[in-house]
Amino acid sequence: MLPTGMTSLREIRTRDCYYVDKTDHVRRLVEGGKHYFLSRPRRFGKTLLVDTLQELFEGSEELFRGLAIHGEWDWSARHPVVRLSFGGGNFDSPDLVRRNVEDQLEETERLAGLEPGPGEARFRRLIRALHERTGQRTVVLVDEYDKPVLDALGDRELARANRDFLRGFYAMIKDCDRQLRFVFLTGVSKLAGLFSGLNNLIDITLEPEFSNICGYTDADLDAVFAPELEGLDRDEIRCWYNGYNWRGADKVYNPFGLLLLFRRREFRPYWFQSGTPTFMVETLARRRLPTPDLDGMTGSESLLSSVDVDRISIEALLFQTGYLTIAGEEDGGKRYRLGYPNLEVRQSLGEA
Repeated sequence: MLPTGMTSLREIRTRDCYYVDKTDHVRRLVEGGKHYFLSRPRRFGKTLLVDTLQELFEGSEELFRGLAIHGEWDWSARHPVVRLSFGGGNFDSPDLVRRNVEDQLEETERLAGLEPGPGEARFRRLIRALHERTGQRTVVLVDEYDKPVLDALGDRELARANRDFLRGFYAMIKDCDRQLRFVFLTGVSKLAGLFSGLNNLIDITLEPEFSNICGYTDADLDAVFAPELEGLDRDEIRCWYNGYNWRGADKVYNPFGLLLLFRRREFRPYWFQSGTPTFMVETLARRRLPTPDLDGMTGSESLLSSVDVDRISIEALLFQTGYLTIAGEEDGGKRYRLGYPNLEVRQSLGEA
């Protein structure tokens, strides 16, 4: 069964859907560090990765039987998890971020049987209370951490207000380091200044070792999706949906577009049509950048790795949102040459 639209590991594994095993990447993450950040474009499997981490730390052993990590994990240790997601929120006024956070923390308290703890330090108290109650260090997982800011980029004042609130909120993670087992934040962009209070995060966005932690490789298609390839031209599949590169040995397919191709058997720009940010299109139009000029842009790692609310680099914006990818390295690896990843993006941006 094709898992299009599913973001739950439990749903995929219990309904006998196709599942591309990324748990060896997860094992290396957990063994190699404690605080991580990953940027990937929307609909590239970030939420499923976060869900996999949650099920793993909560000890859902039955979901991992037959996967790479099963024999490498201590299933007797079950850790409390604080999971936050901003993927479904609406953040078009200043108070909505705070209310969203409070609602999510209250739900976590309720499920854990804890008394509500209002106030600015609620997040910090929750992490420590879960550690004290269970005797195990707490895991913090944040999905779409940057959405409240990205949603507001058309209103700089609101974007700054949302950024400043989240900066203080995420800084509480560092205050609880002794009570924490693992921290993982993911989103589309790395926002400049947002992690100033959390400076111990390891950014794995451009680490070759984790370049295909989200998305599918050609090997994944052969090993997992072979029954779906019949009747489809393999070169055409690559041309339309492959081509993403985060400095790894293998280029990566966009999973959203690929799964919809397998279901509908028709080559179309599924990912691009699923919600290209209006702000990005307006920015390109305002700066009068013809779409052919986008192919061949260059940027340093520092330029591409973060977006500043007050000074938005179009190169960073296009790279982080998935409309450009790394096409090569220049100046001894100090600069990256950017290009369209595939026909879907090239054709769609040309018509935007």
